[in-house]
Amino acid sequence: MLLDCGLNLTLRPMKYPVFFDMYKAAIKNTWTVEEVDFQHDLGDLRDRLSDAERHLINRLVAFFATGDTIVSNNLVLNLYKHVNAPEARLYLSRQLFEEAQHVDFYLTLLDTYLPDGQQRAAAFAAIDNIPSIKRKADFCFKWIDSINSIERTDTPDKRRQFLLNLICFASCIEGLFFFAAFAYVYFLRSKGLLNGLAGGTNWVFRDESMHINFANEVIRTVRREEPGLFDARMKEAVIAMVREAIDCEMGFAEDVLGLGVAGLSERDMRSYLQFVADQRLRALDIPPVFGSKMPFAFMELQDVQELANFFERRVSAYQVGVVGEVAFSESF
Repeated sequence: MLLDCGLNLTLRPMKYPVFFDMYKAAIKNTWTVEEVDFQHDLGDLRDRLSDAERHLINRLVAFFATGDTIVSNNLVLNLYKHVNAPEARLYLSRQLFEEAQHVDFYLTLLDTYLPDGQQRAAAFAAIDNIPSIKRKADFCFKWIDSINSIERTDTPDKRRQFLLNLICFASCIEGLFFFAAFAYVYFLRSKGLLNGLAGGTNWVFRDESMHINFANEVIRTVRREEPGLFDARMKEAVIAMVREAIDCEMGFAEDVLGLGVAGLSERDMRSYLQFVADQRLRALDIPPVFGSKMPFAFMELQDVQELANFFERRVSAYQVGVVGEVAFSESF
């Protein structure tokens, strides 16, 4: 079974071809940080942003400074060693590359947006010095530590702990914290601002969506193999985790929107987070608990827009040509 202890090295016969297919699909989505053009962003930062929007961006880049590094650490320390299928570990290796690429993208973003060395240092120290970001980081570290001492998933309780860690990072951190950040970016793009940041975020958005899909497939596989693991207590723990993640992210929203960003409100951000959270719960076969509607029209169109923009680009702009079908009906 997928969470059996040991180190299966045999790719043939392949027991879980869906993970290999996901790995191959990820390879087709290769992009480079050098393709992101921040030139127009510099003019926007200098001349077009309001003080409230500048505050929003400063907080956002501070979150970006270490967000993907935290995800990478959990992948290496906690995920790779417990998923016992070589085809799944191929995908995790690709995901680790993509997380490194995101770190590179956000490093380039910080160097561009914050040319002053002291400002950059403050951004990288945000997980210690900005309470709204520290709270999110503490949430991440709590769940990293929750299984960091587990060397073998050889009992049902340890396997449940592993699944909760996986769900946390896929559904709450990549699936809520990052998707909240995407909403801020795309709100600004809807006003014609910071198109370079939005262009790079398109590719990060696609990568993160694939990471979530992979994690959900791992969870579905484990539930088929060991249906007793995902019991009522487990579902209650997931819902409690999601509620805590929303509370953490709303603390960040109160900070980000503290100067009053025209067109965004804390109420709408809470509705957005609850809407996304219900999507994450449905993917885990847990009934939605919030019942909120999507408040942002600019996000409803995002999955179509970012894929259309991606496929309209010249194939030569990518290291690997993109082939295959595109699904425009995927929900958040």
